[in-house]
Amino acid sequence: MSNIIVLGAQWGDEGKGKIVDLFSERFDIVARYQGGHNAGHTVYIGSNKYVLKLIPSGILRPGKLAVIGNGVVVDPAALMEEIETLERVGIDVRTQLAISNRAHVILPYHRLVEKISEDSPDRVKIGTTARGIGPAYEDKIGRRGIRIADFIDPKAFAQAYPALRRDKQAVARAFGITTQDDDVLERYQELAGRIKPMVRDTAVLLNDAVRAGKRVMLEGAQGTMLDIDHGTYPFVTSSSAAAGGACTGTGLAPTRINGIIGVSKAYITRVGGGPFPSESLDSYGDRIRKAGNEFGSVTGRPRRCGWFDVPLLKYTAAVNGFDSLIVTKLDVLDEIEEIKVCVAYKIDGELIEDMPPRVEDLARVEAVYETVPGWMSSTHGAKRYQDLPLAAKNYVSFLQERTGVEVGCVSTGPERNQTMVLRGTRLEKLIG
Repeated sequence: MSNIIVLGAQWGDEGKGKIVDLFSERFDIVARYQGGHNAGHTVYIGSNKYVLKLIPSGILRPGKLAVIGNGVVVDPAALMEEIETLERVGIDVRTQLAISNRAHVILPYHRLVEKISEDSPDRVKIGTTARGIGPAYEDKIGRRGIRIADFIDPKAFAQAYPALRRDKQAVARAFGITTQDDDVLERYQELAGRIKPMVRDTAVLLNDAVRAGKRVMLEGAQGTMLDIDHGTYPFVTSSSAAAGGACTGTGLAPTRINGIIGVSKAYITRVGGGPFPSESLDSYGDRIRKAGNEFGSVTGRPRRCGWFDVPLLKYTAAVNGFDSLIVTKLDVLDEIEEIKVCVAYKIDGELIEDMPPRVEDLARVEAVYETVPGWMSSTHGAKRYQDLPLAAKNYVSFLQERTGVEVGCVSTGPERNQTMVLRGTRLEKLIG
C-alpha cells in the first residue's frame, strides 16, 4: 500500500490543498507535517469554498482521518475557530481530527514578538504573516516551548506559562512596549479543555495505521523554496517544508514512504520579500495575477508573479526526490500569446548550473528565457489530456523534458473534477 508525500515545488501557493483533497479519496489518513496557520489551502467543492489553515485538506472527505503532526505549531484559538467554521457547514471535525501531543503551541506573546521583530528598523523585512509562527519555532528549538501534552494539563501549563511570559515581556520592554495579559492563562486553559479530546500520540497512530495496511498521505505547507534549510534564507519559513520534514514532523520513518509528489503552478508566484529570478514586472505579471486570482488565501496580499523557472524546479526536485510533478493552473495561461520559460541562470554573463546559496547572488541572477507558443483557447475545466490544445500539451511536454521530472497530473481549474491524471505515469500507480 502506497504512502506518499505531497508538497510544494516552488514558493508555496501551488494548489496543494486541492490536490490533497482530490487524492484523499484514495487514502485513509491525511497528515500535515509542518507550518502553522500562516499557510492557507483553498479547496472548491461545487459552489462551496473552504479555506483550511491548520487542518489537513482530507477533513473534507467523510470518514477520512486528518492528523496535525508534531512538526506543526498550533494556535489553539485559531484552531478552534477553524473547527467551528467547518462544523457550521456540516463537517464532523471532532471525530475526524487527531492532534499530536508533541506539537508546539502558539500563544499571544509569540504574535507580539514577531510583530516587534518584523517592524524593527535594523532587521531584514521577511514579509511574515505576524501570526507567531517563527517565534513559536524559536522557542521549540530553544527548548523553552510549550507542547500540546503540557498545554492540556492544567497544572503543567500553569507552571510553564509564567516563564514564557517573563521572557517575552522582557523583549517587549526592550522596545518600549508594555503588555497586559491578565486573562491569557484562563482563556487558554479553557481552549485546552476543548482541544484535549482530539489529542493523540499521532506518531503511534500513524505507525499503527501503516502496519495495519492503511494508506497515509503526508501534506506539506508552503513550498520547498521556503524551507528553513534549502530555501532562499532568510526569506523562508521557520520549518522544514521539504520532504525530509515529513518524517521528522510526523514520526513516520523514510522507509515507510513510497512516493514523493511535487506540486507546481504552470507559472510561478511568490509572497513577501526575497529574490525571484523569473518575476514578470511588466503587464504579463499583472495579467497572470488577475487571471489566476493571485492573492493570499490567508492574508489577501497580492502575489508576485512570473514565468516558470526550470532551474528552480530542478533544484527542488533534487532536494525532494520527486517521483512525479503535478502542474496546476494551466488554464491561467490560456490568453497568453507567447509563454516565456526561464531555462537557465546567468551571473556576470556566466551560465550557472547550481542554485546560489546566498540571496544576494540569486538576486543578481539574469534569467535566460525560451519562448513557446501559447494556445489562445480555453482549457478551463478540461478533464481529459487528449482534449487539451496541441500547444498546451506541447507546453506540458516542454516542462517535463526540461526539468527531467515526469508530469503526472494537470489541473485546469479550482474544482476537484477539473484535474487529469495522466495514464501510465508513476503518479497513477502511487495513488492507485
